[in-house]
Amino acid sequence: MNANDIEAIVYYRKQKSYAALKEAEDMIKTAHWNLAIQRFYYASFYMASALLLKNNISAQSHNGVVSQLGFHFVTTGKLDKTEGRLYSRLLQNRITGDYNDFFDFTEEDATELLEPTRALINKLEKLIEESK
Repeated sequence: MNANDIEAIVYYRKQKSYAALKEAEDMIKTAHWNLAIQRFYYASFYMASALLLKNNISAQSHNGVVSQLGFHFVTTGKLDKTEGRLYSRLLQNRITGDYNDFFDFTEEDATELLEPTRALINKLEKLIEESK
């Protein structure tokens, strides 16, 4: 992949991230808590995967993104441990909501994650902009 391809994909993933965050907000307004939780994760995932790509770091799975973020950004102090834990929690929530029978998230679960997720996405985007 050349530099122009990378920039195009990074731009696309950033746009998908903000679209997914907007979808999460819409799901909160319509009381679809599980969908809001899912969209929070994907909003973060798209921005995190853009950050990894921008830094020429590959990840082959969703857990791989968690690992690579931890190794390259949390352990180096570019993301703090709270931000790393939030990303991991968002992934775990997505898995729980998608695969656990007889489990539903609540309004409180969804609303309490809105601002922290927005802050995480903004931080990840800032790191993208600071990348080479």
